[in-house]
Amino acid sequence: MSLDKQTKGILLEAGTNEFEILEYYLHGQSFGINVHKLREIIPYNSSELTRVPESHPSILGTMLLRGSSISLIDLGTHMGKLETGTQANNDETVLAENRPVVLVCEFNDDVVAFLVDGVDQIHRLSWSQVRPMDQFFETYHPRFTGSVTIGERDILIADMEHITNEIFGDGDHYAVGEEDDDAMLQDKVDSRAEAKLFFAEDSNIIRQGILKVLRKAGYLQVEGFGNGKLCLDALLHAKEEGDLPILVVSDIEMPELDGLSLCKRIKDDPVMKNIRVVIYSSLINENTSHKCEEVGADAYTSKPDVTKVVKLVDQFCLNQEAVPQG
Repeated sequence: MSLDKQTKGILLEAGTNEFEILEYYLHGQSFGINVHKLREIIPYNSSELTRVPESHPSILGTMLLRGSSISLIDLGTHMGKLETGTQANNDETVLAENRPVVLVCEFNDDVVAFLVDGVDQIHRLSWSQVRPMDQFFETYHPRFTGSVTIGERDILIADMEHITNEIFGDGDHYAVGEEDDDAMLQDKVDSRAEAKLFFAEDSNIIRQGILKVLRKAGYLQVEGFGNGKLCLDALLHAKEEGDLPILVVSDIEMPELDGLSLCKRIKDDPVMKNIRVVIYSSLINENTSHKCEEVGADAYTSKPDVTKVVKLVDQFCLNQEAVPQG
């Protein structure tokens, strides 16, 4: 089943704080994935797999799809038997009707496939319905970014980017290489120290990684927030104090308030509209780029290119005066 632009109808009007998830199953537990990450859903056929010797244990092999070789991850094996504190969906009828399928996904400018136990339906939700993961839980289980209750089911939102990096990455996905380090720091530290900026990102690992890089580059007045609502609350407080940041860097997918809605709130406010906004997300593609432009974002870039983020921050922050109040 191919997911066309109409099916992937997330945020038909940019900045509504709405999104759509496909509900899928692993070990009887319901999970959700943003439909914007889905390219298509296809039946699982083990005979079409090519096994890869000495590959990660979670990789079943590669599959050929429209002339391209794509890695297939056994998501159930990688997750293991979940002990999340949530109630698994033990409806025997639902479980009996499940058929293994492959979710072909595209994010971070890459295509990867995940084998799951079955799929149910697409749900349209508001990010205000998504509960952030408990901070203690997030520390030990960063594979999840939030949860939402539909009916009597708790649906976990899995961080597919983090899972992919666990399998293919080097463990330090949000860091700067040595060849980029000097170029970022040279003759700019003093100017960066004067710039105030906010960074909104729900993943604690990504947030702390980016903050570390920005502070190392000299941005000492950078503040991080776990979702768009927390960032907006801080902006409103800063507006009252007359001390707004020059720039806001924000992810798109976040519990309570997403990055596009955050950007729209900023640009619609007569006092805050001059704040520059950079969208930093794994969802950046042709469709979401238009959404970023619709809500007035000044720039957007795809994860996980940290060096590009610092360059964009430099572009909007260096040698800039405080944000005009109105």
